[in-house]
Amino acid sequence: MKINKQLFYSVIFLTTFLSSAQKSETTDQIDLKNWKAVKAENQRHWSIIDDVVIGGDGVENIPRNTYLYSDKEYENFEFRCLFRITGDHSKGLINSGIQYRSIIKDNKIIGYQADIGKGYWGDIYDEHRRGKLVGGELGTLKHILNEEGWNSYIIRCIGNKHVTYINGVKTAEFTEKDPNIPSKGVIGIQLHSGGNAKVEFKHITITEL
Repeated sequence: MKINKQLFYSVIFLTTFLSSAQKSETTDQIDLKNWKAVKAENQRHWSIIDDVVIGGDGVENIPRNTYLYSDKEYENFEFRCLFRITGDHSKGLINSGIQYRSIIKDNKIIGYQADIGKGYWGDIYDEHRRGKLVGGELGTLKHILNEEGWNSYIIRCIGNKHVTYINGVKTAEFTEKDPNIPSKGVIGIQLHSGGNAKVEFKHITITEL
């Protein structure tokens, strides 16, 4: 039987596209009923205005770290978002991060974090476990980073390999060698304590790979 090659490849492309689309979870409009704070009393630090997820207000000093996290766990995925962080550096630490493959235990979020903030851009950190895993490479990023404006973040995890990008520039790569570290967990966003930080996230997409 003679097969029309153009039709055959079109069907393959369409099938692949639809399969990929089904795995993509767009969370531009995060419902706080599904994403919640690690500690219920810290829910007040989070809000959604015009589809932008906001942590802090840039005025109040944040007394302790707070996190908003997903109700779903992810293993192999690509996370994308636009983010902005502002605050008065003279009054304390202005910092945030994106948690991933994390677990909630004893009112703490434990797991990997793609760091955000002056002195920490692009670092991969292990929150409440091992500390800093690898520093961000800023050689190129420093020329295009808008420290108080909108930037993009990509986190890609496949197997034990983690790669992060800010504004399309690869900032860090990490290979997990410890088989005891969970390879699946929740995704979250952090508002760090110690200053009057305000962090904003929008156009969040999570694509399972």
